[in-house]
Order: sequence, then C-alpha cells, then structure tokens
Amino acid sequence: MYSCFGIWLLLLVLHTRTLAVVAWRERRNVLFIMADDLRTSLGCYGDAVAKTPNIDQLASRSQVFLNAFAQQAVCAPSRTSMLTSRRPDTTRLYDFNSYWRTHSGNYTTLPQYFKSRGYHTMSVGKVFHPGIASNHSDDFPYSWSAPAYHPPSFRYEKEKMCKGEDGKLHANLLCAVNVAEQPGGTLPDMESTDEAVRLLKSRADDDTPFFLAVGFHKPHIPFRIPQEYLSLYPIGEMTLAPDPDVPTLLPPVAYNPWADVRRRDDVQKLNISFPYGPIPKDFQLRIRQHYYAAVSYVDAQVGRLLGALDGLGLADSTVVVLCSDHGWSLGEHGEWAKYSNFDVATRVPLIFYVPSVTSWSTWLQDSTFPFIDVVTQPQLRFENNKVTRNVVELVDVFPTLSHLAGLEAPKRCPDISFQEELCTEGDNMASALRHQERKQNEEAISFSQYPRPADTPQVNSDLPDLEDIKIMGYSLRSWDYRYTLWLGFNPKTFQVNVSDVHAGELYMLADDPGQDKNIYSVFDHSLMMAKMTSLPRTASVQMRMRLQLLYLSAGRKTSRGKA
Repeated sequence: MYSCFGIWLLLLVLHTRTLAVVAWRERRNVLFIMADDLRTSLGCYGDAVAKTPNIDQLASRSQVFLNAFAQQAVCAPSRTSMLTSRRPDTTRLYDFNSYWRTHSGNYTTLPQYFKSRGYHTMSVGKVFHPGIASNHSDDFPYSWSAPAYHPPSFRYEKEKMCKGEDGKLHANLLCAVNVAEQPGGTLPDMESTDEAVRLLKSRADDDTPFFLAVGFHKPHIPFRIPQEYLSLYPIGEMTLAPDPDVPTLLPPVAYNPWADVRRRDDVQKLNISFPYGPIPKDFQLRIRQHYYAAVSYVDAQVGRLLGALDGLGLADSTVVVLCSDHGWSLGEHGEWAKYSNFDVATRVPLIFYVPSVTSWSTWLQDSTFPFIDVVTQPQLRFENNKVTRNVVELVDVFPTLSHLAGLEAPKRCPDISFQEELCTEGDNMASALRHQERKQNEEAISFSQYPRPADTPQVNSDLPDLEDIKIMGYSLRSWDYRYTLWLGFNPKTFQVNVSDVHAGELYMLADDPGQDKNIYSVFDHSLMMAKMTSLPRTASVQMRMRLQLLYLSAGRKTSRGKA
C-alpha cells in the first residue's frame, strides 16, 4: 500500500514539475486589474484595519511585491509611464495635457505589444487616463482590438450627487450613497465589473488569447460608494495618521497642499487655511473611514471579477496582475491626496498570479478564487505565499508581464530612447517568481519625480501645467533611504539643471520609516557636489543621485563608526 502511495506521490511531483516547465513556455491570457489612488492599505500588505478578503485571497496565490513604487504620483503621467515602460522624462508627460505619441515618441504600449503578438486586447473603465493624455480614444486602435468601455454612470461622478444634512445635493468629498437612489441604480465600478464579466464570458471558448484590462475608479475621490461599506469601519474605531503634522524640516517645495480635496463642498465649509490646514480631527477620521470603505468596495468588485474568471474555467490559463497608479496620503505629514514623493503617495500594491507557477491547482481543489462577500465575511484572512521585499517599479510591469505570459520581454532602452518605439526602461522581474528572495538588494532602486511651479506651495502646486513647471523633485528610494532633490527645470527644453538645487530631503528608513525626520541638512554637500562636476554632462539625474546617495550613506557610516 505504502509503495503504491509513494509511486503515486512521485508521479504527482513529476507531473507538477512538467506543468511548471510548460507554464513558462505557453502563451497565457492576461487579466490586468488597476485601481485608482490605491495605496497599500490592504490586508496582504499588513494593514490591520483594511478588510480586503478577495484581494488577500488573490495575494495568497500570487507573488506579492511589498515595495513597488510609481514613477509619478498622479494619474496620467503614472499610467502612461507604466503602460509604455518609459519614465516621465521620456514620455514628457507631467500633467494631463499631451499625448505621448505626438509629444515625445511613438512608444509601443503594453496592450499594443500583446495585440501585435496575436492577442485580443480589451479595455474596461479607467486604464489609460482619459482625454488628451490618451488622444481622447484610450489609445485606440493602437492598444485595443475594440474601443474602450467606460461606464455610463461615470458622467455623474463630478456632479452634485451627495445628500447633505440640509437635504440638498452637493459635490462632497464624503459621499456614501444608497445605490438604489443613484441614476440607473448603479455606480461606475459596478458597471465596469459587469462589462468585464461579460467580456470574459465572450472569450471563454475562444482559442485566441486575450488581454483584458479593467480599471476601477475607486478609491479615487469623491468617495461616492455604497453606504453599507462604512459599517465595516465604525468611526469610533478609526485613528488618525501616526504622523499627522507637517515635519518641521520639510522644504516648502515638497509639500502637497491638496487643492483637489479643498475644492469639495463639504471641505470648503470647514474654512481651512491654505496651504497647511490642518483639517479638524473629527473630519480627518471620517476621511480615513471613507477611504478604507472605498477600498473594501473595490475589493468586492475584484472578488466578483476573479470569481467569474474562476467560474468560467479560466483561472488555470490566465495571468492576473493587480496594481494601482499611485498611493494616497491619509493625513501623513499633514497631507492628503497624492502629488508628492513620499512613500504613502508613490508606493503601490503589485501582485502577480501565474497559474502553475505562483500557485498549484489540484483535483482536490473546488475553486481558485471563490467570491467572498466582504460585508458579511470581513474577518477572513489569508497568508501571503510568496513575497518580494526588494524595491521594484511600475516601469518593470511591461517586461515582466510579457515574459510571464509567454512573450519575449522588450529589450532595454538606450540612454536616449525618443526614437525607439519598443523598449523598456524597467527590469524583468520574472526571476523573482522562480527563485526565493534570499537577501536584501541594496542596489535595487526606484525613481519617482514630481513637478512644482515654485519653491513655496501655490494653488497649482499639486498639478502644474507644463509651462508653469519651474522645479522638478527627483526622488530615489532604496532599501535604506529616500533621497530627494528639488532641481531647477526648464519646461521649454525639458532640461533639468543639476547644479540648481532648490532643496533636498534625506530620510533614513531604519530609524524613520514614516519619513518625518529630514536629515539632509546634517551633511555638508559642497564636497559631494564638487565631485559631481567631474561626471560627463550626459550623466543622467538617476546616475548622479545614485552616486550622491552612496557618498552620503558612506559618510554616515563613517561618522557612526567614529562615534
């Protein structure tokens, strides 16, 4: 009996290894899920407040990148950067007002690449940023096999839809609603989920592989969400941000004055001073409550989508990616919204599910992604199976996903790549799914940037038009440090003046994970900057900052040794 069992077990292992080899060779479908303004406030990222059982269930069968960062913490630049695998200085998109194909270069996008390799590509909801930034077409027909779908009810998102205490409708920040009373009895992300499920059903029996991108609008403001999700987060259990005050040594140029939040009717009634506020504490708690409720609402839509994928028998042949375009400050550093270089604004969830690679299906398993009703089962928790702690970037998604789906990853871009239609400025992270992470990689770096119109907060500091940009904040994030330089920038030539340093920030993450204690001024930078003059003029900002950080960190270690 035992010998028969041993033989059966050996055959099962051999079969499993064979499946693993096949998994890396065959082309797979892709379900690409993107949320808007979603920070790492998820159970699978260690947030004890968040109730996100469907995303956590996905993470338990996936590779979870714990330290993934966006290239610019605002929608259009980040999405264009991720979907082209080019940094904002290459797309030259820092606002919402240009289309990369005519403004900088005719760069191939992630879905376009899959389409050119025989995939049927589809877009639902907010994938590219709509409007000028995607040529008022979501980059159709380049990227998509059919015109992108946008939920009809989104047209009400910026209208007065929130019932106030006076019984009238307002354009509020906090806008939990009775869905039955909304136009059409629905909300945009519900409609997007319905359409995505319909598209999955239409492709279930088709031999042509598909690439389906689904972009959820939440938790982007306004928080127009089903009111029942607020019950998951009783206001008496909510807490303020651990660092709700503006750091004393924060350069004024680095501060995000959260103008889009201020414009909402309910926030205007608070008569908050510009630029630093603060928002009254009771209202801060309500913002945090509504944000978390919006995240749980998105979790429910993700659960519906994954449940449909599973029910159609597609979970074993589809790579699933879940990510966000950037984070969102919830009162940290006295800031709200995105628009900065801090971790809370740039760090994003990044999850890759690859069947037979990150997770194994067996004949004993009834379902891969059973839907979980977060309202009735919020207590469900899952353990992450595979995690990567080293720093990665959203520009890495394009080459990584291409490889995981069975395509050849694009080649690395040259230093100047405006004439290159297909290449990547990111790294292929597929090896992280094959090999367990053994140690921290101190050389792994992410680069983010954010433009400003002036050295002090202005009404347009959050989102300056290109012609108003005077300063560019370049930020390097390593395992140990966040290092930011605010440098002079010419919007006409797109040139940065590396010797025109307006301000600097340096945070040592081991001692200061919240990035509240700027130690930049502790160092004498004159010798370091003098050394930088020996570099060739063509040396990139990224290279210069890498070298500067090495110099600063070496100096800090030396001073500690002497102490």
